[in-house]
Amino acid sequence: MTAAYVPHRLAHSRYTTVRGLRHHVLAWGDPGLITPERPALVMGHGYMDVGASFQFVVDALATLEGPTRYILAHDWRGFGRTDTPASDSYWFPDYLGDLDALLAAGELGLSADVPVDLLGHSMGGNIVMSYAGLRPTRIRRLVNLEGFGMPRSSPQDAPAKLTMWLEGLRSPRTLRPYASAAAVAERLRQTNPRLPLDKALWLATQWAEQSADGLWHLQADPAHKHPSALQYQAEEVLACWRRITAPLLWIEGRDTEAPLWWGARYPHSEFEARLAVVPQVSAHALGDCGHMVHHDQPEAVATLLQGFLKP
Repeated sequence: MTAAYVPHRLAHSRYTTVRGLRHHVLAWGDPGLITPERPALVMGHGYMDVGASFQFVVDALATLEGPTRYILAHDWRGFGRTDTPASDSYWFPDYLGDLDALLAAGELGLSADVPVDLLGHSMGGNIVMSYAGLRPTRIRRLVNLEGFGMPRSSPQDAPAKLTMWLEGLRSPRTLRPYASAAAVAERLRQTNPRLPLDKALWLATQWAEQSADGLWHLQADPAHKHPSALQYQAEEVLACWRRITAPLLWIEGRDTEAPLWWGARYPHSEFEARLAVVPQVSAHALGDCGHMVHHDQPEAVATLLQGFLKP
């Protein structure tokens, strides 16, 4: 029998209402740990994920430096235990608005006048990169885990993109339920075989919850599965990236699945050219590691973080 995974550093659930939605935030430690040299570390998860996904990195970081850092990980709107908006679509600027409000939430021990260290994975990585260009004085250190962005779009693609969005609105999406937490864990390991079973079983209870029907349902709004109406405007994104003033730590997996998603539409060389517009970058590729770098190599990620976040 697999031994149960037990978090090394326990998190506390907190809630704050911003922009009309009640947001769920996990907190490790308390605001009294914040100093100018060691500000709050705020982490944003990726698509179809939850803030608890960072627990393994938090554990590894605490092993390296002790429980001396105040860390927050929130669930984006429509994910985890954060409210779902009364909408059938999701818009990227709303994530920026939510993050801006969360970073000023006094009940979380944060202030609009005090910089934070900001980390994002995948979708969250794309969000924090744009945000750091919009609010450069709010960020002391910036960390992007596998937030590559997307292939360039063309104006000629707009009609097809909008038509897909309209068709998607006609057919509401659903997310399949699972018979048990163990079945959810197996689903997680199908996506990422590197995820150890004990951690998958623990994460399954954070990623999904058991409902009155006895089944386990993912804590995500199925509307996230709708095609987006918005095209990815690479030049607009890069205009934000050029305004970043915080040092950036970029981490990717050597076995990242990103090339499988985009193929020749978005080669790694193009991403490297985009990353080059950011003034200060420390780039690292971790071996035996795919897209879920914080699951595959949490100790290596934590080691990089410890060195990068020091005064």
